[in-house]
Amino acid sequence: MENPAVMFPEAMQGLRALHAAARSSGVPSRTLGLVELRSSQINGCSVCVDGHARILQKEGDSDERLFAVAAWRHTPYFTEAERAALALTEALTRLSDREAPVPDEIWEEAARHYDERALAGLVLDIAGINVWNRLNVATGQMAGVWKP
Repeated sequence: MENPAVMFPEAMQGLRALHAAARSSGVPSRTLGLVELRSSQINGCSVCVDGHARILQKEGDSDERLFAVAAWRHTPYFTEAERAALALTEALTRLSDREAPVPDEIWEEAARHYDERALAGLVLDIAGINVWNRLNVATGQMAGVWKP
């Protein structure tokens, strides 16, 4: 099946608007790319893992960082702000994995690095990539077909 967002232009417009809003929040593009890659890894979305890794690579991100996103806690390649964004990403992507889906310490650490507008942008971006992941996984979209 074709991706549902492609089948309904108004859905695609909404997803693009959500993406644009997140991108206008002041969060660095590379941080948002890491967030999108990490969420896609968790959700097993091959299209998004492939696509977001390629975009980050084009933007100049190093192979070391790209290869280490899944193990970001145990590598020296990420800033404290990126680590806070990645922790928030994991919490918002894995909502049912813990009693308090977004523990105060994760939220407070993110808020320490990002102002309210940027934090809102992070939440929008995480929500948006989770939508894309679910659409792609549900319809069996394959990596390598779409390339940025």
